[in-house]
Amino acid sequence: MKIKGKYFSRGVKVPGNKTRTEDLQIETLEPKSKVYISLSQHIGKLATSIVEAGQEVKCGQLIAQADGFVSANIYSSVSGKVLGIEKKKLHSGIEGDFIVIENDFKYDEVFLDKLDNPEPKDIIARIREAGIVGMGGAGFPTDVKLSPKDPVDTLVINGAECEPYLTCDYRLMVEKSEEVHKGIQYIAKALGIKNIYIGIELNKPQAIEIFDKFDDLTVVMLKKQYPMGSEKHLIYCCTGRVVGTGKLPASAGCVVQNIATAYAIYDAIENGRPLYRRVMTVSGLGVDEPKNLLVRNGMPFSEIREYCKENDNAKMMISGGPMMGMALSDDEYYTAKTSSGLLLLTEKEFNVDNPSPCINCGRCADACPMHLLPMQIDFYTLSGAYEKAEKLGGVMDCISCGSCAYSCPAKRALVQSITLAKQKIAILRGGRK
Repeated sequence: MKIKGKYFSRGVKVPGNKTRTEDLQIETLEPKSKVYISLSQHIGKLATSIVEAGQEVKCGQLIAQADGFVSANIYSSVSGKVLGIEKKKLHSGIEGDFIVIENDFKYDEVFLDKLDNPEPKDIIARIREAGIVGMGGAGFPTDVKLSPKDPVDTLVINGAECEPYLTCDYRLMVEKSEEVHKGIQYIAKALGIKNIYIGIELNKPQAIEIFDKFDDLTVVMLKKQYPMGSEKHLIYCCTGRVVGTGKLPASAGCVVQNIATAYAIYDAIENGRPLYRRVMTVSGLGVDEPKNLLVRNGMPFSEIREYCKENDNAKMMISGGPMMGMALSDDEYYTAKTSSGLLLLTEKEFNVDNPSPCINCGRCADACPMHLLPMQIDFYTLSGAYEKAEKLGGVMDCISCGSCAYSCPAKRALVQSITLAKQKIAILRGGRK
């Protein structure tokens, strides 16, 4: 069944820039000599390495264990020899520990036991064992999300993929629809619910028609609007329910999951394959051959850039999408569970103007889908008044969608100010404890 989704106020209209990759089938790209697998690929505590230098490992072998309730297992993506642990830059720019494995190119693989008609507790246990996290970007451990404290009755699947350029989820919906659907069924069974919505933007008619054939879910046709993929807005547009300020989706009786996460859950349960590979989009006018690639965890971005034929016009590299992704300083970065995209952009595709003083036009506030005051957050952050940024600007309710910065005629670095304020407030709160 198909229904028309609701609209939410504010947000922005951004160019999709998906035409270069939306019709390209998923290709497999294998790494070259080494992979660099981060111990920090999820929200929560770092995983703890359980391998040593010189040890031989196989694809799908556990190399780092979850350390705590909010943490996630990490598996080797290649077979070969562990060379050790090195400090490398995370996509955020800070340093972290990476397990370095020399690829022997045999790709000998080990699997978890396949599960036949698993019970809800078995599904959640397998998701935790397989190291599955939210693959839409946040990286929150999925088993924790499927164990909400509040009662839930509705599952919402995020098929919006509202970020410009990215088409990896769309290609999974088109090419792996049966597998994604089975993953969705496992999620619903784990939660003990039958009320399933999948929200898909109207610019993906093929995906809408494909999922309309499944009788156990409702396809919600969504207006092309950014940030449609935000959990709170997606829940409202699909169900009409409102998630309150400072509340989680479960408070409205909902759980939201991503397309790629659903596919990973299917793979872990029916094939016994833990999460060590994913589909990502490589696009932008800075590459001559944009792709949707199935890549292994820890693959150097430099190899992906070479494979997609980066050209001389590339001036900016972004991990993820252009609205919520991270701009990178060089190519010494590596794929992770949350690597949805790699963009190589030319000067035609991003702003090159220096920021100027705020002109108090209010466009950032008009665009904010959370009804915040980004200009006040920026002002208080720059003056070091972080608690006022929280109390008067509402910074902790920000979803970091970038609508404010996109709308700002003065080209203010609003997202950076908001991120800094959140970090400082977290430190202040920690200090008070």
